[in-house]
Amino acid sequence: MAEVDHVIAQRLNSGVHLVSEVARYIISAGGKRIRPVLLLLTCGALGYTGHQRHNLAAVVEFIHTATLLHDDVVDESTLRRGRPTANESFGNPASVLVGDFLYSRAFQMMVDADSMRVMQTLADATNVIAEGEVLQLMNMHDASLDEDGYLRVIRSKTAKLFEASARLGAILAGSPATIETACADYGQALGTAFQVIDDVLDYDGNAAEMGKNLGDDLREGKATLPLILAMQRGTVEQSRTVREAIETGSVERLNDILGIVRETGALEATRNAAAAEAQRAIDAAMLLPDSPHRTAMVHLASQLLNRRT
Repeated sequence: MAEVDHVIAQRLNSGVHLVSEVARYIISAGGKRIRPVLLLLTCGALGYTGHQRHNLAAVVEFIHTATLLHDDVVDESTLRRGRPTANESFGNPASVLVGDFLYSRAFQMMVDADSMRVMQTLADATNVIAEGEVLQLMNMHDASLDEDGYLRVIRSKTAKLFEASARLGAILAGSPATIETACADYGQALGTAFQVIDDVLDYDGNAAEMGKNLGDDLREGKATLPLILAMQRGTVEQSRTVREAIETGSVERLNDILGIVRETGALEATRNAAAAEAQRAIDAAMLLPDSPHRTAMVHLASQLLNRRT
């Protein structure tokens, strides 16, 4: 990861000062770097030690960062990772355009791998992510969204880049199709579990730990799994309260909503859904050769359920 950070620092340079300033601002905010870690772990598990693992790990982090810049503008977010978002600090135009820069820089870098499979995987993933963003936009304030619709969004918007990151390790290692599929399945399941837990934390987290405002999803009118299950399990009055909050994006009754998702068992059911995805990831990882890297992949999936940020 130190080498990946070195590549990131090198490739953030731009002749336009504002581009470098905004890009460094959001990259330096930290984050888990889970997508590049995922790519490095799969490379290690499959025996690939070439330098392209560092280059492509930086690529997936750039793509992820670009989505964050655009997301925060669309969602009108003001806080990420415990400090003002880039759009709050530099304005919406700069954030959108620097996001575009990061996308285009990522595509410059992926050409270095000289592999059509690599480019196809990342191009397809980026396209699916964009579709997921539009799907989410269409679903805003839609209290009728069901669990299948919710999963379609997060598997496009979030899990697809996890899936691509893990698949890239297998592609670089020249692994057979069965192993590549196992890596992709691991990434998709891990990414799904990651997002489901993230949605739990919006109603059961600590703002200081998370580095974002509690109830942000509700404020944006997002019908996430805790709310979907609360409406299914709650009384008529409880369901009406949740539905109205989603449709209006109002957080005036946030405390009531927090109580409802707990009382109906929706939070526990959502955690169980995340646990099932984490187990699916573990099952996929166990198809890879035994190694310390595979052990780390299993550990990553099992520990994901305990995350608080």
